[in-house]
Amino acid sequence: MRTLFLIASAAALFAAPALAQTAAPAAASTPLQIEIPELDRVTADPTCGGKAYLVQQATCVTTTQTNIGPAVDAYSAAFSQQGWLAAGGRENLVVYVKRRATGGCDGFQMMAFADDAQTEGPDAPAWLAFAPIPGDVCASMTSPAPAAPPAANP
Repeated sequence: MRTLFLIASAAALFAAPALAQTAAPAAASTPLQIEIPELDRVTADPTCGGKAYLVQQATCVTTTQTNIGPAVDAYSAAFSQQGWLAAGGRENLVVYVKRRATGGCDGFQMMAFADDAQTEGPDAPAWLAFAPIPGDVCASMTSPAPAAPPAANP
């Protein structure tokens, strides 16, 4: 396993569309230490599939479309062993959180993507981008207090 230090970016919790529009360089912050295992048929891609905006915010790996599902499963199992919980997400995006000893939570996300310009197929390339979520992730995930019931009419 190799240790990967991710620097929190200036963007808040991002989804694929928001990420595509964000091009700000990573802001200086406390590094978030995540153990990302080396997997067969998965290689580091410092270009993030040629997506410059991702290079500034994330660390990427590449594999084939056939292997992307097993790679996500292997990474998720490794993160779980490190105490990270899959706390949400949507299609092609998983958000992980871990409680801090001092309160609050750290978070990062794993986003799967492919090259839209290429034809889909089992041997076509696919990528995973790993990026930190700045700030206290748990604070942004808390639910608002329920609304008070309406007053009864006399």
